Amino acid sequence: MTLAGKTLFISGGSRGIGLAIAIRAARDGANVALIAKTAEPHAKLEGTVYTAAAQIEAAGGRALPVVGDIRDEAQVERAVAQAVERFGGIDVCVNNASAINLSGTEALEIKRYDLMQSINTRGTFVVSRACIPHLKRAANPHILTLSPPVSLEPRWLSPHVGYTIAKYGMTLCALGFAAEFAADGIASNALWPRTLIATAAVQNLLGGEAAMARARKPELYADAAYTVITKPSRDCTGNAFLCEDVLAAEGVTDFDRYAYQPGAEPQADLFVDHA
Repeated sequence: MTLAGKTLFISGGSRGIGLAIAIRAARDGANVALIAKTAEPHAKLEGTVYTAAAQIEAAGGRALPVVGDIRDEAQVERAVAQAVERFGGIDVCVNNASAINLSGTEALEIKRYDLMQSINTRGTFVVSRACIPHLKRAANPHILTLSPPVSLEPRWLSPHVGYTIAKYGMTLCALGFAAEFAADGIASNALWPRTLIATAAVQNLLGGEAAMARARKPELYADAAYTVITKPSRDCTGNAFLCEDVLAAEGVTDFDRYAYQPGAEPQADLFVDHA
């Protein structure tokens, strides 16, 4: 199964992992609708929704860039309507947009807490909800949410309660949708990497070049996402996958090719016991 002629709706896909997933789909000839806030170049963030669209089309796909904020229900609904009008439907919804702040409870400003909840958990709900009526009419519909397996171990709860709630909320959406829409044949899964992925968040917030050196490329996430969303939707749903496990199950043994810095030992990501 390929994504040729399929339509993906991706939140926050102007750079990093979301863009890598979009480009991987575009290589099959997929249509990709992106909703993202970055319309103008940012000093610390590479790319805009328009440069992302250009890369998607250069890779062989068709792109619809939409400047929008997934915290705004009306903007999301308009973006979904634009995608359906342009491409005829939606086959895959990818909940990629996410905000991160690893402050402890006393240090975390409530406006930062609210931002994470509104983009991560609420945004996943809003975007998925808008796509679901169209997914019900698709031949092999998938919702893919980029969030971790849920662990109640204190070491994942204690350091950054606000962020943990926001990311676990995304996963609960993913698992909940799988159960709620099973009869409609809509697959819903969460996907998370075992190791750090080389993104702007890692560069700017999680340790700079030292962390990037121990990260893997976004293409690892993209290849794992592609594997999940090309599986039969009724047979692959309700999972909180780890990227490397997905790829290993497909026979991938060489993960060195995904290293951001060849030869460096990869660092385990948050919410994961080991790389």
